[in-house]
Amino acid sequence: MPAAHTFAFLPAPADIPPDVNIDTVVADVADDGVSAPSADVPGLQAVVARAKEQGLDLKVVVLAQNPWRDEQLRDIASAVGREDGGTVLVLSPSWVGSYSDTLSRVTVEDAQDHAYTGNAVQSASNFADEILGPGEPYGLITAGLLVLVGGAVAATWVVRSRRKSGVARDGD
Repeated sequence: MPAAHTFAFLPAPADIPPDVNIDTVVADVADDGVSAPSADVPGLQAVVARAKEQGLDLKVVVLAQNPWRDEQLRDIASAVGREDGGTVLVLSPSWVGSYSDTLSRVTVEDAQDHAYTGNAVQSASNFADEILGPGEPYGLITAGLLVLVGGAVAATWVVRSRRKSGVARDGD
């Protein structure tokens, strides 16, 4: 009888593209929050500064070309974030990746969806605006739903109690 094979599904290790030196990127980001081609640096520094003024520790990394897979951008963002902390946005010409040690993955990925512009400064600005902007008023939505459900329960109780009292009167 052949030996049984057991397969374990393990998470894939971080896959940083060979042309990206994380130590160099981390050192560049530590300086001003930006690691990007020189033409984009001033605009990205302004976005990072604006985010910092509003309480978001944002770092932006821009790659000149797309890596083999878009997941590699998130791997780069995670590696930079583990070294420097905060929220990291990594942009390439066609893809976006992100990481945050303070924000939920849902929040970061929602903001990331607004960063597909093809222009690094605009993409970073959209990302920051989405995170810093007013969120959905979930407290108000929840309160409204509670009032609606409570009203429905109260109306049902009133109707049922009237039916019962009507049945009791008819039986007298």
